Amino acid sequence: MKKLKKFGMLTLSTGLSIGILAPSVGATSFGNEDHSNVKIQIAQTEEIVTKGELIKKFKALFPQFNYLTENDFYMGRGHQFPDDETIRYDLSFQKNIGGKQVYGNIGFIGDQLEIERFYYQPANVADALFPAKVTKEKAKEVAQAFIKKFPESSEYQLDTNLVDYFPDNQILTEPIRYSFSFIRTKNKLPISDQQIQVTVLGNGEVSEFYRNTGSNASPSYDDVAKVLPKNEIISKLKENLSIDLQYSIETDYRTGDRHVKLVYQPTSDVFGIHALSGEWQTMNGFSPEIPKKGKLERVVSQPLGSKQTKFSLGEAKAFAEQLLKIDSDAIKLRIESVDERKNYNGQEVISIHYMYEYRNGGTGTNLELDKHTGEIIQYHDLKNEVLRDQGESQKTGQVLSSKDALNQAVKYLKQYSPSYLHNYVMPSGETYFDEDRGVYHFTFPRVVNDIPVMGDQLSVSVSTDGALLGLNVNQSAIEKWPSTEKVISKEKAQATFFENLSLDLSYTKEGFDQKQSHYHLVYTPKFNKSPYSSLDANTGEWSNSFEKNRPAVSHPWAEKELNHLIQSGIIDVGDVKTFNADSKITKGAALEIIMKSLTQFYIEYYPGQSNTSQSFDNIKPDHPLYQVVERAVTLEVLDKEKATFDLDKRLTREELAVWYIRLLGLEQAAKNQGIYQLKFADAKDVKTENIGYVALAHSLGLLTTNNNKFNPKQEVTYANLAVATTRLAHEVYKKGIHLNY
Repeated sequence: MKKLKKFGMLTLSTGLSIGILAPSVGATSFGNEDHSNVKIQIAQTEEIVTKGELIKKFKALFPQFNYLTENDFYMGRGHQFPDDETIRYDLSFQKNIGGKQVYGNIGFIGDQLEIERFYYQPANVADALFPAKVTKEKAKEVAQAFIKKFPESSEYQLDTNLVDYFPDNQILTEPIRYSFSFIRTKNKLPISDQQIQVTVLGNGEVSEFYRNTGSNASPSYDDVAKVLPKNEIISKLKENLSIDLQYSIETDYRTGDRHVKLVYQPTSDVFGIHALSGEWQTMNGFSPEIPKKGKLERVVSQPLGSKQTKFSLGEAKAFAEQLLKIDSDAIKLRIESVDERKNYNGQEVISIHYMYEYRNGGTGTNLELDKHTGEIIQYHDLKNEVLRDQGESQKTGQVLSSKDALNQAVKYLKQYSPSYLHNYVMPSGETYFDEDRGVYHFTFPRVVNDIPVMGDQLSVSVSTDGALLGLNVNQSAIEKWPSTEKVISKEKAQATFFENLSLDLSYTKEGFDQKQSHYHLVYTPKFNKSPYSSLDANTGEWSNSFEKNRPAVSHPWAEKELNHLIQSGIIDVGDVKTFNADSKITKGAALEIIMKSLTQFYIEYYPGQSNTSQSFDNIKPDHPLYQVVERAVTLEVLDKEKATFDLDKRLTREELAVWYIRLLGLEQAAKNQGIYQLKFADAKDVKTENIGYVALAHSLGLLTTNNNKFNPKQEVTYANLAVATTRLAHEVYKKGIHLNY
C-alpha cells in the first residue's frame, strides 16, 4: 500500500468511477498509479480575490456561521490542477468555543467563486452519537433542503443507487453520518459526472458536501428521442456477453483475513452501450466492435528463478538508491527508513521510505521489495512528477506503440519481479492509454487452476518514452482454493444473469477525457438490480461485495443497541437463528466488544503498529484476541498481576463496573472505597475493594439497579453489554477522553 506524503504542497484525492461490468482478464487496474492531483500554486492572477469576498460567499450559503469573525479565517493561495485551467481557492476557519475547537474548510472554484466543497467539524456532536438525534429519513429531508440553496437545484434528484458504505467498526464515540448523493438530470435522465454529495450528522447538521458540476460550461447532449429501444439493447447484450467462472477474494481489512469463493461474473471490457448508435462503450471510448477476449496466455510458460535467495537491508538500500536516483541538481533523494514487515497480502517485504527534497518542500512515498529475493512488490515512480512540478522535464520525444509498450512492460517484469510471472497471464482485452499524460496501463491477471483471480494482478505503467512509471505485484497468500467440482453449470449461471438483466439510461462522456463537451446517452446493464452483483458458483445465490447484508436480531429492550453493534462490525452473531442476546457473555467476548466499540483496530500494515509485548502467558501474539487484550492492558482496563487471563470465564456486573471505571481514568478515585456508601439492598455482596468502582458506575448511569438491587454477581449478557457500553461511549465523549489508536 502506497503512502504519499507531500510537504510544501497540498493534495486533493480524486476518485475513479467503477465500471459497470466486471473487468475481464484484460481490463485495466490502477493499483500502482497515483491518482492524487497535485495543486499547482498560482503566483499571480489578473483579478485579485480577497478573503472578505470568500467569507461573504461562504456565509451566504451557511448563515449559521455568522458568529465567525474575519480573524477566524485563513485564506490559501489560488491554485490549479494539471490539465485543468480552472482556478480554485481555499478558505479554512478555526475557533475555540467553550474549550473545544470548531474547524472547517471550504473550496471555491471559477470566476464566480462558487463553493465546490465544504467540511465542518463541530465542537460538540454528542447528539450525533448513537442513538442519533435524527433518523436517516429526517437527515434526507435536511439534505434535500440544503440542495435547494443551489442554482438549478430543481434539476437534481436523489441517487437511489448510491452505496451508503457503512464503515466497519465505526466506534461509538464517533458521530453517525448519513451520506446522500444528488445527481443532475437532463430530460429527466441522470448526468453521470454532475453530482452533489451531502453528509448530514446524526444531530441534523450538514458537515460535508462536494459538487462535481462537469468541466465544460456549454455542453451538448444526445437527443433522447432517438434512443434505441431497450429490448434491442438487451438482446444485443445477451448475444455478446460471456458469463465466466472466477475466484473472488474477500478481505476483512481490519484483520487481514481472506476468504475465497468461486463466482460467475460477466467478463468484458464493456461499460455500456451507446443508446443511439448501439456501439460498445469501452475504457477508451465507443467502438462498433465488442473487445475480443483472448485466450489465457501465461506471461512465461515455466517458472523463472529469482535472482537472489537472500537479500539484506543494505542491499535493499543500495538497490533503491540506484532505482530512484534523479537527474537534477535541484532535487535530492533521501532514504528515510529501511524496515522489514509483512504487507497487507501477508508477504514478507522490505519497505523503503524515501523523499525527493527540493527548495520549497518535498515529496515522498515507499518502495516495497520481496524480503527474500529483492524483487519489486510495489513501486511508483515519482521522478516525473517531481521534475514536472519543479519545471524540469526528461521527455525524450519517443512515442511507443501499445504493442511495444506491452513488450517493454514484460521486460520490466522479467527484470524486477521474475519469480512471480508464471502465476499470471497476458492482458487479453483493451489497453488503457492515458493520452494526456502519455501513459500505458497494463494489467496481468493472476490465474489459479486456469481460473482468473479477481483482484490479484501484476500492474505495470509504462510511459510513451518507455520509462517504467509503476509496478505492483498483488498476490494474496491463499493456501487452499475452492474446488470446481460442485459448481453450477455455466449455462445455468448465464440464464440466471440474463433473467435478471435490466438497463439504466444516463448521459455520460466518452472515455475519461473530461475536456470533452458532449454527453452521450448510454445504456448501462445491471444484474439483480445492481451493477456489482455476482453469482455464487456453488449455491447459485446472488452476492454483492459492496453490500454487507449483516443480519438483524430482535430483542424486547436492547434491539437498537444490538443491531447497531452488529451492523458496525463490532458484534459477530454468526447464525442469527442460533444467536441468543440473553446468553451469558465470556470475558474475552465482552472485552472484544468494549475495545472495538471505543477504539479502532486495523490490519497491521506498517512496523511499530502492533503490540510487541505479551502480557499473559496464555495469550500469545498469534491468539485471535491478542490485540484486543493488549489494547485493554495499555488502557489499564486489565492489570497484569496474574500470569494468565481467563478469556472463557463469564463476566459479572461487578467486574464490568471495574473495567468501565478504569477505562474512564477514575481508578484512583474508586480505590478510596471508604468515602462511598452503597445503598443497594445487596450492597454486602460487593467486594470491599470494588465498592468505589460499583458506586461510580452506578452514579454515572452506566450500570443501573433493579428493585434497588445492583446484582454484582449476576453474569452479564450480550444485551446487557450492548446497552451499557453505549452509555459508556457517551460518558467517554462527554469527558473528552481520546482513545487514539
